[in-house]
Amino acid sequence: MTIKISPGLSNKLLDTGSLKATMALGFLKIYSGAAPADADAAVTGTLLCTISLASSGTGINFDAAAVAGVLAKAPAETWSGVNAATGRAGYFRHVAVGDTGASSTTQARIQGAVGVTGSDLNLTSVSLVSAATQTIDFYTVAMPLA
Repeated sequence: MTIKISPGLSNKLLDTGSLKATMALGFLKIYSGAAPADADAAVTGTLLCTISLASSGTGINFDAAAVAGVLAKAPAETWSGVNAATGRAGYFRHVAVGDTGASSTTQARIQGAVGVTGSDLNLTSVSLVSAATQTIDFYTVAMPLA
């Protein structure tokens, strides 16, 4: 799967701000099943885990600056969440504050595949167990360079 961004995120990047500012204090949500066709479609599957700042429910942030076209998670932050359900992780959505998961062409979203290796978001295991803590140690968003 290739990373997909919503029209809402694309428009915000072109009109009003940076990816870092647009997604500040957002959340990374991990779902079971196949991903929707695009990032503006309503979510499908079961919400397995919501990643926040140290499982606190406070949103997550990117690093202070991009390097060579890559923006990474803030290294000082622990990105984790307590699994809400048991299931096999299929895809994720990185969403801005206030996103309900409903169909929208204005919400800022990044969507990608979850796997163990070679995916957009790699986890130690895609088999998530309810009440276990899921941690994301490495997460980046890249823009192509000329």
